[in-house]
Amino acid sequence: MKNSIVRFENVEKTYGEGEGLQIAVDKVSFEIGEGEFVVILGQSGAGKSTVLNMLGGMDTPTAGKVFVDGEEISSMNDRQLGTYRADKVGFIFQFYNLIPSLTAYENIALTKRIVKNAADPKELLEKVGLLKCADKFPSQMSGGEQQRVSIARALAKNPRIILGDEPTGALDSETGVIVLELIQNMCRNEGKTVILVTHNADIAQCADKVIRMKNGKIREIKINENPVPVREVSW
Repeated sequence: MKNSIVRFENVEKTYGEGEGLQIAVDKVSFEIGEGEFVVILGQSGAGKSTVLNMLGGMDTPTAGKVFVDGEEISSMNDRQLGTYRADKVGFIFQFYNLIPSLTAYENIALTKRIVKNAADPKELLEKVGLLKCADKFPSQMSGGEQQRVSIARALAKNPRIILGDEPTGALDSETGVIVLELIQNMCRNEGKTVILVTHNADIAQCADKVIRMKNGKIREIKINENPVPVREVSW
């Protein structure tokens, strides 16, 4: 495996107590190498989004440890987690989370308020094939275009890790292929570590590693020796 950038050690996440105790993540351990394309696969309620939220610094474990790039983020305070999210992680969400009153360019340019050396919004829009949409508002763009803007926004701070929560869940299959190809290329061509959570088993064919979850537990970790290019998957 490539040098480890993510490590979960016996991680648990519970909510409530006593008879109302709910176990969202149950003693989960795994490693992810730098530059890997990883899919965390499972149905609704499997615990995959909770794992992603802990990795993204938006939630903390009840027990166990989470390490990213050699740092234990599970022991960080709120201020430290804010810095970690700004410096290390780019997020791609299912429903884009663009600010409706800002243009595509302005949505990406906001990153400059968070990161000193943020990338140029026009260069990023060109990279995702949307320079023509620079002055458009989200309501003037298709779902696929909005998701490509959100990918450009995620790349703007040059993060080590890209996290995607069902990034094609709101898209038709043809548009989803375009978005997935962009995501796969970020990993292959730019060395980004990409971690997607999804219930779509087809996407798993494209990954270097597949972590299957059910009822908060890891059921299988599979290495794909020959990941399939997105365009070659039968959607």
